[in-house]
Amino acid sequence: MAVADLSQLVKAYDVRGVVPDQWDETLAELFGAAFVQVTGASAIVTGHDMRPSSPGLSRAFARGAAARGVDVTEIGLCSTDQLYYASGALGLPGAMFTASHNPAQYNGIKMCRAGAAPVGQDTGLAEIRGLVEEWIETGAPEVTTSAGTVTARDTLDDYAAHLRSLVDLTSIRPLKVVVDAGNGMGGHTVPTVFAGLPLTVVPMYFELDGTFPNHEANPLDPANIVDLQKRVREEGADLGIAFDGDADRCFVVDEHGDPVSPSAITALVAARELARNGGKGVIIHNLITSWSVPEVVKEHGGTPVRTRVGHSFIKAEMAKSGAIFGGEHSAHYYFKDFWNADTGMLAALHVLAALGGQEGSLSSLVAQYDRYTGSGEINSTVADQADRLTAIRAVYEGQEGVQLDELDGLTISTADWWFNVRPSNTEPLLRLNAEARDEATMAKVRDEVLAIIRA
Repeated sequence: MAVADLSQLVKAYDVRGVVPDQWDETLAELFGAAFVQVTGASAIVTGHDMRPSSPGLSRAFARGAAARGVDVTEIGLCSTDQLYYASGALGLPGAMFTASHNPAQYNGIKMCRAGAAPVGQDTGLAEIRGLVEEWIETGAPEVTTSAGTVTARDTLDDYAAHLRSLVDLTSIRPLKVVVDAGNGMGGHTVPTVFAGLPLTVVPMYFELDGTFPNHEANPLDPANIVDLQKRVREEGADLGIAFDGDADRCFVVDEHGDPVSPSAITALVAARELARNGGKGVIIHNLITSWSVPEVVKEHGGTPVRTRVGHSFIKAEMAKSGAIFGGEHSAHYYFKDFWNADTGMLAALHVLAALGGQEGSLSSLVAQYDRYTGSGEINSTVADQADRLTAIRAVYEGQEGVQLDELDGLTISTADWWFNVRPSNTEPLLRLNAEARDEATMAKVRDEVLAIIRA
């Protein structure tokens, strides 16, 4: 077995590392056993992406669980949100084998309790890690119960039907859409979810290939949507959609091939979800989404609630506040009707429904939801994160009309601009996001703050 350093493998929200150097099937089996012990489950569901190592790791995890008397339903190849669907619909804890957009040699496990409730550092992942570390030393304890069963089940059609039941696409006009699946799981789910809709789909990189031969499956990096942008323009398409490797995030470009900010998508979907809920409801947004989001939410009768960055914070706040929808700058979209879990596919269906329900172009449609100028996230490597945050605070604190808050890193705002600087949990980085009412102000604020960060 790989000599496992679990501190490198078990992250805040999931397990992720290089196969076989950092983990392998022997270790996956121990994770399966630990998962069922911590969740107390009598049955679980597993799924996996298209990476070469995924089927073997997923099967090993199932063996470890079944050896403890637990019945395992394997849904096989799926997107992460399809695994969440199975966890929610079947009422079972679940494990998804994927490393999302990481390079091919990586793999990982995203785990959840029944109803797609997240398993993170504070909600079971630390205990799972502790058991696996103990068992690496001593061997897993002998089991007295009889082994559970492992059965295969196909959930793709049910997943597609559930998503389609949440968005009315019956009367949309015909649309031409270019979809870049990045050789990831979107190539598996899109044909079934979009089947029968008045869409002309131009597929790009639908072949499932966990070595990512065309580009990295991370649409947040501008380099990875260049092919999509070009194709949308060539095809004269109405829009383009890109999915990440495990297809839980979606990224949208308009008819000109210009990126639509995830904040604008958050605002658009929020307006639609509020309309569907009688103009009432809580909408979650993290603190680096655009000012547009809370504005649009209030205009449509909703209550915006601001959270820290990170899906465990959003999901916890969704559950606590009964929110109907939540969005992040990273193109994760969370829905109450999807067990508070994130699904890029449902967000994509909302965009298609909104665009197809009126005659205008996507760029004119999203203009009402995209009101300010943002910098995007800018990372800087620093020797001492706390020292630089203190230096920034010293410059702005006490200035007239300036407000500070420390919900997540340091946010400084005025009537005309705001910025947030927050430390990475895993690397010696500070992440800057800035926004202003116009390009010149944003650029000035961005450059001032970067000068302090990089001093």
